Amino acid sequence: MTKPTVAIVGRPNVGKSTIFNRIVGERISIVEDVSGVTRDRIYSSADWLAHEFNLIDTGGIDIGDEPFLEQIRLQAEIAIDEADVIIFLTNGRDGVTDADEQVAKMLYKTKKPVVLAVNKIDNPDMREMIYDFYSLGFGDPYPISGSHGIGLGDLLDAVAASFPDPSEEQEDDDVIRFSLIGRPNVGKSSLVNALLGEERVIVSDVAGTTRDAIDTSYEYEGQKYKIIDTAGMRKKGKVYESTEKYSVLRALKAIDRSDVVLIVLNGEEGLREQDKRIAGYAEEAGKGVMFVINKWDAVEKDEKTMNRFTEDIRKEFQFLEYAPVAYVSAKTKQRVRTLFDTIKLISENHALRIQSSVLNEVIEDAVARNPAPSDKGRRLRIYYVTQVAVKPPVFVVFVNEPELMHFSYERFLQNRLREAFGFEGTPIRLITRARS
Repeated sequence: MTKPTVAIVGRPNVGKSTIFNRIVGERISIVEDVSGVTRDRIYSSADWLAHEFNLIDTGGIDIGDEPFLEQIRLQAEIAIDEADVIIFLTNGRDGVTDADEQVAKMLYKTKKPVVLAVNKIDNPDMREMIYDFYSLGFGDPYPISGSHGIGLGDLLDAVAASFPDPSEEQEDDDVIRFSLIGRPNVGKSSLVNALLGEERVIVSDVAGTTRDAIDTSYEYEGQKYKIIDTAGMRKKGKVYESTEKYSVLRALKAIDRSDVVLIVLNGEEGLREQDKRIAGYAEEAGKGVMFVINKWDAVEKDEKTMNRFTEDIRKEFQFLEYAPVAYVSAKTKQRVRTLFDTIKLISENHALRIQSSVLNEVIEDAVARNPAPSDKGRRLRIYYVTQVAVKPPVFVVFVNEPELMHFSYERFLQNRLREAFGFEGTPIRLITRARS
């Protein structure tokens, strides 16, 4: 199921980034950052009660030297384009300003739900300051305080009530959905065309040609696929067109809709720090992952070049050591069709469910080989392991004292599960719980 997207929109200096940080940091949970992966502050996966969603902070997006009203317009446009629900944030201490009315006019044009929030209402005596904001035409304003965390629960309840009905999403379980992500001009669109065997996606040598995610249905050897070609992700500070500034958001939504993510690298250029950032998004989302090294035909190589490139990938992407690596050329179509077999294998592993009895035999054997750690005379005891989810596979380990489960021993158990059951291309999660 695709997570809805919420954007915080408003004129400058109303507290958009403060509200974003308050929601992400305290009122809701956020998936922990992968070690060594830089995160952009403008986008986070979050949840409120039983609802998971993506949150965009337009106040954290650098528009550059654009004029004041142009900045507001660009921020409003990206919210309109990318969000399922928009939080229209205003400042109660300033009252309704001309800039607020300009934002309101822009938001009138969208068919997206808009929830109006009035910030800096720090105590009950200030609540009467919200009445002027009814004039903006978005129904009841929600008084909140970003600095004190007041009113955010009511605001998020209203936001969640506007989320799309998940029952309306009807997805074919027999279809494998995969996306291609990577920096601009690594050949994603050309690779899609090579996979399809026909010119189904416009190809250009100009970096960033693809603006939106494009879905293409395809069947190969009896298996149905849906290919999602994403807009290229470009490093902040090197992007000059406003649409490219936000292409990362479209790509992240494509990742969210995928079962398997192909991280496309340029064989000629080698690895870049931005590649690690992009890979981190896929790992954090719990998707099946593989590396696809494109333009391999243009690389000067000897018999050790491929091994050295793979070693570099393993060194730089230690958090994706389970991801297979394929070397292809979209131009010559070298080894391109073999990607379907690997994608299918990863999808099967991503949805693999292990019988509890077999699972516990493997864990018991692992503990016998490498006894659980102890601390100050207390030893970790593992009572039982069960799988509670797939896509990705999630296992709950019931123990005597969860704090005794050291990260290194958890890693050992994960490696033992991979040895026993494969899980190539998919992350696996272990959750430690005290036995009740």
